[in-house]
Amino acid sequence: MNKKTWVSLLTLPCLGLGLLAGCSKKEEAQPAAAPEAAAPAAAAATPIDPATVASVTGTVKLDGAAPKAAKIDMSQDAACKGANSAETIVADGGNLANVFVYVKDGLGTRTFDVPTTAVTIDQQGCKYHPHVLGVMTGQNISIKNDDQTTHNIHPTPQSNREWNESQPPNATPIQKTFAREEIMLPVKCNQHPWMRMYINVVKSPFYSVTGPDGKYELKGLPPGTYTIAFVQEKLGEQTQQVTLAAKDSKTVDQSFKQQ
Repeated sequence: MNKKTWVSLLTLPCLGLGLLAGCSKKEEAQPAAAPEAAAPAAAAATPIDPATVASVTGTVKLDGAAPKAAKIDMSQDAACKGANSAETIVADGGNLANVFVYVKDGLGTRTFDVPTTAVTIDQQGCKYHPHVLGVMTGQNISIKNDDQTTHNIHPTPQSNREWNESQPPNATPIQKTFAREEIMLPVKCNQHPWMRMYINVVKSPFYSVTGPDGKYELKGLPPGTYTIAFVQEKLGEQTQQVTLAAKDSKTVDQSFKQQ
């Protein structure tokens, strides 16, 4: 064996070892991504003088005959024994229910404490209760299942994080929050396609949902000029402006026209 051949044979194991070492480096686990920065602490609430607060009340009406409630076929699940009619437009004697009413503009840079009490969504009769919900950003939502069947809660937001969780009967309530404002955020159930509701996430406590009598109330407002928004899932949004002096109590009614 000449000298060149001997050197080549000595070099090959080194090259092999080098290649193996290189592969080993590539296969090493990448360092974990840095954890997300903690959310900044909430700003202190802007003080409101309780001696000056005002309120707005009113009734929301439907102009025209309410459509006949659509029937829901729940036969796919024998455990579903709820009322089998949809809740798209609910009006009794012209009074429009399930309208979300809130202060859309006029609060400026004011900040508000997040309530420490949770709001509740219940699943009963294979329907969400309530059909329309208001909640503040960061406020806890407790989701219960009182049915003897598994549900699948699936919000489909535009501005917030989407999630999708199953909940069997008698399970521990699911606890959730939403970080950003969003109006009429749809929630569905992947197990029961007729199950729908809407969550409204706002930064202030000045909101209300009309009941069967069509009434709402916004109380504790500081004096100012505000845009009040009325939102219905099928009929859209209407707005009105109102100016409140200290201790004012004004009535602002609104109507939606059935198309």
